[in-house]
Amino acid sequence: MSRRNLLKALAASTVAVGVGAALGPTAATALGGVAAAPSSGRNRLVPVNRIGIQLFTIRDKVSSLGFRAVFEELADIGYSEVEFAGYTQGQVGAITPAQIRQLLDDNGLRAVGSHVNLNPNTIDAEIEKALILGMPHLGQGGPINGTNTVAAWTAAAHTWNAMGEKAKAAGLKLYAHNHDGEFRFTSDDPSRRVYDLLWDEFDPSLVYFEMDVYWAHVGQHKYPGFEPIEYIKRDPRRFPMLHLKDGKANPSSANGYDIIEFGAGSIDYQSFLSQLRTRGQHFGLYEQDNASSVAEPPNPVNSLGNARRSYTSIYGLRG
Repeated sequence: MSRRNLLKALAASTVAVGVGAALGPTAATALGGVAAAPSSGRNRLVPVNRIGIQLFTIRDKVSSLGFRAVFEELADIGYSEVEFAGYTQGQVGAITPAQIRQLLDDNGLRAVGSHVNLNPNTIDAEIEKALILGMPHLGQGGPINGTNTVAAWTAAAHTWNAMGEKAKAAGLKLYAHNHDGEFRFTSDDPSRRVYDLLWDEFDPSLVYFEMDVYWAHVGQHKYPGFEPIEYIKRDPRRFPMLHLKDGKANPSSANGYDIIEFGAGSIDYQSFLSQLRTRGQHFGLYEQDNASSVAEPPNPVNSLGNARRSYTSIYGLRG
């Protein structure tokens, strides 16, 4: 049985098990080129069935090859889950959410979330698409507010609470993704960090966080005085999803880091993830904004190549 057909069979099973748990290290190794370590699965910092990818990473391939070819490659690499960054496939042609869902099912992949533009005028339509795709979460990649005042951020948070009510009623969790700007201080209150304001103003039963670990570290570099991991440890249930984005330290950069494929950077993910006692409760999503234009020597530039090597690095993380 091919790996793709085996994944399809697992997806159709009434028993939800991760590939690694279901097959064990020996069989899992036979599926796709990543040698499983002999250590117990309990030592994994990211469970095999929680390793996913934000499709923004390979947007060039989605646009040039289409979802079918991309999903086939992701399944071959070993990814279990995808987070969308839109539902179009460029020059390949039009496709509907229902057709995308069929391609996910065909390749044993699960949609776990999506970055779309959310506001009170779009929330109903986006919820409908999310339900068709079978995803449990719905989110936005950009900031929820463009005016850096306490009043503006507070109003935006309350708008998101209202949208979160609709999402919850549909069985979804609404989430907000961060860049470094969410860790700055508000312009009219230099003592108020935006992330802390959102922490206070979001109803935790209605709106969740997706921490982009790279951008949180950039925020720490630019606006010091916090540890990214402490937010997650404070209440892990508020972080169902994590962006596993790596960065190489660069003192000459204003950000302090340069984005790079996972495992080639300076962010100590082994230490970061080892501090969590809720490993299986977070979806770990590899993302690399510049995967289509940079590669670690001597590898050629190829976003899917970056995705394959990054999967191997995440797979190999042990506590």
